[in-house]
Amino acid sequence: MAGGWSRDGAVQDQIDASVEDAIERSRSRLPIGVSLTLCEECETSIPEARRKAISGVRLCIECQAEAEKQQANLSLYNRRGSKDSQLR
Repeated sequence: MAGGWSRDGAVQDQIDASVEDAIERSRSRLPIGVSLTLCEECETSIPEARRKAISGVRLCIECQAEAEKQQANLSLYNRRGSKDSQLR
């Protein structure tokens, strides 16, 4: 249900584009290549099960959790300027 000057389906198009951007951003963060045996941050051993499960892994679980926490704090910007983001 669009209103004003927007065409029908414009809101859904915006939602779909936001989801596609989030998927692409997540895919671009996936590690590729050969997994490391030692964490590149703290140099602890990365378990073999983790190395097999995630190809190209570079961080231990603790360092990965911290990196993801910091990344979450940086990704609050909505470049499409949705009404929700304008109200914050």
